[in-house]
This record gives sequence, structure tokens and C-alpha cells, in this order.
Amino acid sequence: MPAQPLEGITVVALEQAVAAPFATRQLADLGARVIKVERPGRGDFAREYDREVKGASAYFVWVNRGKESVALDVKDATDRALLGAMLARADVFVHNLAPGAVDRLGLGAKTLRAAHPRLITCAISGYGDSGPYREKKAYDLLIQCEAGLLSITGSPEAPARPGISIADIAGGMYAYTGILTALYERERTGAGTDLSVSLLDALGEWMGHPYFAQAYGGAGVVRSGARHPSISPYGAYRCGDGGQVFLSVQSDREWVALCERVLRRPELIRDPRFADNPLRRTHDEELTAELEACFADHTAEGLIALLDGAGIANARLRDLAGFSAHPQFDARDRWGEFGSPVGPLRGLLPPVEVAGRRAPMRPVPGLGEHTDAVRAEFSGPVPRPGNPGPA
Repeated sequence: MPAQPLEGITVVALEQAVAAPFATRQLADLGARVIKVERPGRGDFAREYDREVKGASAYFVWVNRGKESVALDVKDATDRALLGAMLARADVFVHNLAPGAVDRLGLGAKTLRAAHPRLITCAISGYGDSGPYREKKAYDLLIQCEAGLLSITGSPEAPARPGISIADIAGGMYAYTGILTALYERERTGAGTDLSVSLLDALGEWMGHPYFAQAYGGAGVVRSGARHPSISPYGAYRCGDGGQVFLSVQSDREWVALCERVLRRPELIRDPRFADNPLRRTHDEELTAELEACFADHTAEGLIALLDGAGIANARLRDLAGFSAHPQFDARDRWGEFGSPVGPLRGLLPPVEVAGRRAPMRPVPGLGEHTDAVRAEFSGPVPRPGNPGPA
């Protein structure tokens, strides 16, 4: 198999939970060597979040594929020296310890980069390394609350948590892209850099649309269940067989096509209630009644065919079994197999496809699986410039 884009890059990760592991897994998927440092005995506490994957944690399996696990007590002098030797030969150091914790361990960004100018450090925190929330504990749902996401998610009657760890994912993705940017910059300057990402900042960026709508539009965004808060028609609509179809109209051209080719109601095009998107959103309940009256003559499958023929975006509401069996994934050979301590597992290939190369899909490590090998490897002298070794 051709070399992966990040082959030869070594990442040392003092990480736990989701955000930092999600970032480093993306690097591993591109060929980087990721050495995950875990606590002896219990390891990353995400290993114990659940037992859904043949007895292993679904969270841990998801974000830790392709890494090496080294169990170290970073407060022990011998283990701390081994970690120092690993960092001396690393390209990237990622951690999501509490603010100040790495400094107390002697692993702060200024200290490390004074010793290793080519090293890229990345700190992931809940609220950043300053301000009144600096010391506040931060978990995904709590960040969603503080960022205002729950205030606009759910039904008009009650807020709801999105079904995935969206704050952790946002923070992890910004850390990942920041590290890639720093690696690119180092190619030009020869110097590493210090990166920091807070989950509140990351999710705050994703709150851009509701913020601007609130700050400058007055009314702001309201909770609208499975309907879009700003665009209409955009959501789920009942059909004659009791099924539901999701559809979206995002331009006047599509609105005309929906009225003429699907609803067979051209008079609705210039109806004063529906003449443009803001009006349609204002009169969404009336528009829904008009659509569902027309859709009562169709089955869900028949309506989907009609919408496809008219060029109107639509979707079925799939459950997780439907996701797992999605024909688009199968047609594009998007599933792969990887190893784990509980046996072979099936998972999706990484979203970024590199032409001519297939992601390695390396195993999920057992706790401390690579400790002895890494201890033996890094107990020797640091490679001199020109010798094999990343930094």
C-alpha cells in the first residue's frame, strides 16, 4: 500500500474521553503514529463508558482506532522520564488535561518548546486557559448548555440534547485541523507552535447562524423539532400510507418546481402567504396543511420518486439499523474491518479519501498493550539529525 500522508509523524497524546482522542484518531487514520498515554490499571475512563461493543466501550472503540497504548504513571519519576524521551522524538504533543495540570508536570507548552523547538503542542480544554470559567469542569452536554445549543434544540415544549457528542466533536475537529496547519507551517519555517482549543469556542463557532439571527434579527431562532427554524418547507411531512418524507425547498426555482410538478398546485406559487421563504416560514403551519393534503394521495415511496423526478431534495428517516445498511455506503465500499481486544469490528472508512490510498484501519489497542515495546524503544539515545526519526 502506498505511504499514508502523515506517515513518519509521531504524536504523543496524554488524552482521555472524546475530544482529544477524536482529534488524534483522525491523525492516525492519515498514517501518523499516535502513542496514547493512559493511566495504569484503568486507563482512559472512556473505556468504561459502556460495554456495548462485545463488552468494550462504543465510545472508546470509535475514537481510538489505530493507536498504541502505553500505561504510564506520569507522576512517577521513571515513567515521567520515559514520557520526556518520547516527547523529545515526537512531532506533536496533544493533551486535554485540566488547565495548569501540564505545567505542574513540567509539560507546559513553553517548557517543552524551549527544549524541542520543532514540537507542535495542542491543548484542548473546556473553557480556555483564562477567564472565570478556566477551572470549571467541562463535559460535552454542559458545553452545549453554556453555548446556547440546547436553547434552540428540541421541541417548542422542551430542549433536547443532540444525539451525538457535538461539542467534543467540534473541539476535536478544530484541534485536528490546527495540527495539520501547524505541520504545514513547520515545513516552511522549521519551527513548531503552540495550539489551544476550547470546546466552548469550537461550539460557539458552530452557533454562528443562530447568534447572528438573534443579534440582528430580533426574534432569533426557536426550537422547532425536526423542522428547520428558518426555511420552509423543510422538514417531515405525512403521506397517505402513514409514512413520513423529509423534504427541503431552498430557492424560488425549487418552490416553483414543487408547486407545479409535485403538488400540481401552480396557484400556490404566488399565494401571498407563500411567495418567498420568509413568508413561507411565517405561515409554516398553513403551508404544512397544504402539502400534507396533497401528499395524502401518495405513499412515502411514491412521493420520494415524484420529488426525485422534480429535483426536490428529500430523505427517508432512517434508524441506526437503516444507517448501517445504507445502500450508498455499500455501493461505494465504505465499510472496513479493524481489530480490537474483543475481536474484529466493522466500521466506516474515514471521510477523507486520499486518491490511490486506502485508510489503514489499524486496531483499537488494549490498555498498556504497547508499554513494553515503547519503553524499550525510547530508552535508547535520541536519534541525531539525519538519522531515522520524526523530529
